[in-house]
Amino acid sequence: MHAFDVLGDPVRRRILELLAGGERASGALSEVVQAEFGISQPAVSQHLKVLRDNGFATVRAEGTRRLYAVDTTPLREVDNWLDHFRGFWNQRLDALGTELARGRRERRLLERQDKEKPDEGHHRAA
Repeated sequence: MHAFDVLGDPVRRRILELLAGGERASGALSEVVQAEFGISQPAVSQHLKVLRDNGFATVRAEGTRRLYAVDTTPLREVDNWLDHFRGFWNQRLDALGTELARGRRERRLLERQDKEKPDEGHHRAA
């Protein structure tokens, strides 16, 4: 199965998001996914199997529990593929950064000008 076929499923993407926070027990994963997607425990297990079989997740036994973790190898392959397209959004992000910096400079200049103005509201009558 191609990486984007694996990642194309919202349930599998959610499982990976949960695993990005660290190793999780299959029961804890099932609980969250069942609540969010309204699917059965066997359906969650099937999604975990797809992630395992395609190298996106690892599993290890700890007593009766099965602990899952992200395997980053296929995610690095996806990231490498996305490199071809980063130029499209990097230019826009660079332009946004320039505009934000310009706005901060203008704000600081205005604040400095306000501080340098004499306090016009407190003139004493002579």
